Amino acid sequence: MEINGDNNIVENELAVEEGDCEAPILNSSVFLDHVGEVLLTHNSDGFSWKPLTSFDNDGSSCLRIKFSAKLPNEIKFSDVYAVELTNYGSIHKVNRTNAGNKFLGRESLDSEMFRFTVHGFQKSKTQPNLWVLAVYTFGHKDLPTCEMWVNRLNASLNLEVGRPKNLLVFVNPLSGKTNGRRTWEIVAPIFARAKIKTKVVVTEKAGHAFDVMASTTNKELNSYDGVIAVGGDGLFNEILNGYLSSRYKAPYPPAPSDFVHSVWSNECSLVHNRDEKVAEVSDQNDGQYPCLPSSQHNGSGLSNFFQDSEFPYPKEWFRFGIIPAGSTDAIVMCTTGARDPVTSALHIVLGKRVCLDIAQIVSWRETVASKVEPRVRYAASFAG
Repeated sequence: MEINGDNNIVENELAVEEGDCEAPILNSSVFLDHVGEVLLTHNSDGFSWKPLTSFDNDGSSCLRIKFSAKLPNEIKFSDVYAVELTNYGSIHKVNRTNAGNKFLGRESLDSEMFRFTVHGFQKSKTQPNLWVLAVYTFGHKDLPTCEMWVNRLNASLNLEVGRPKNLLVFVNPLSGKTNGRRTWEIVAPIFARAKIKTKVVVTEKAGHAFDVMASTTNKELNSYDGVIAVGGDGLFNEILNGYLSSRYKAPYPPAPSDFVHSVWSNECSLVHNRDEKVAEVSDQNDGQYPCLPSSQHNGSGLSNFFQDSEFPYPKEWFRFGIIPAGSTDAIVMCTTGARDPVTSALHIVLGKRVCLDIAQIVSWRETVASKVEPRVRYAASFAG
């Protein structure tokens, strides 16, 4: 480590490869927009900054009013979703003058320099479940110093596990008060900054998302880390049912007693033999039916799915997400606790997740040809 002619503390090697996770702790003197000169430090789990003038963190008084402005001075990598090198531009440096403990005035001084920006979030002070975008812009006269920090921070972000890289997005333009498109336009830049690829499908009619999910091959689904619904509860359930209907193979419960005679007389192949399959279901799922049984092999239920020999069932950690744009948004209240599209988008790009229980619901109906057929639906529960 050395100190250069501009009193900037830097590492001996300015170039840091993004995959270098063994890089030493890094310190640099940079300027933070709207704050001033700070000492920026890279730590193992995040980074922090400390104003180089102690007055910034001390309380100050003006007209005998005490100020204790405790500004954020650190951020964890788990709370950062993007770091980017921005164009050459202005950094607003605050120049404070004081006499003793008396705050006399402040002046904003603009300086042109190279800049890099860190994108993260902060929790709302009044609504803890609400996440607010936080942007930190740092500046330096030396371009290699900014590039070094961008490479180092991005290398640390790459070590964060469970974050999606490629998502399939369904947008319902008619959800709520026709808010679907507008909601996606608001959150799309978050996914772009996080370098997440998105394939966007704007639904054209009821059942469109179901048809797409049911007809999409496992090969294509394996190229995604998950599916996102931009809409209401109905769109989410439509996607879930389309996903499971063509892939999940589970026994049906027994038909109601008033259908039994009709079933036997028509030899309906869609209903399981009462003496064999129903007893089997009872033995396997005692105490949890109608919840879908979990797999004995890996706990994900994959053994109950149809398998493609070349492209098997989608990734074990395949996920579903929802960005609220509906009229009630009950599901999102169970996941993030806030009907806020930005909060949901941040949860998704940062790889946050909750457990999802799936129940199979079977209703029986008699067709015009006097045959009894099951109607299968799936419902999600976020209770635990």
